[in-house]
Amino acid sequence: MDSDAVKKAIIRQALQTTNSVNARTLMENINRKCFERCVPKPGSSLSSSEETCLTQCMEKYMAAWNQVNLTYIRRIQQEVGNQAI
Repeated sequence: MDSDAVKKAIIRQALQTTNSVNARTLMENINRKCFERCVPKPGSSLSSSEETCLTQCMEKYMAAWNQVNLTYIRRIQQEVGNQAI
C-alpha cells in the first residue's frame, strides 16, 4: 500500500468509528431529552400528544444529526483533496 492508500484507509476507519459513536450519542440524546421534554409524568402508556411530541422531537434531532454528519463528511473530503473516501 502506498501512503495515499494508507491515509484513505485511516480516514475511512475514522469516519466509520465517528459515525458509530455519533449515532449512539444521538440515540442517547433523543431518548433522554425528548422523553424528558415530551413525557413530564410517565405512566403506563403514552397519550397521543406525547406520541406526537416524541415523533417531532426525534425527527428534529435526526434532521440536525444528518446535516451535521453530511457537513462533516464534506469537510473531510475537501481536506483530502476532494477525493472519494
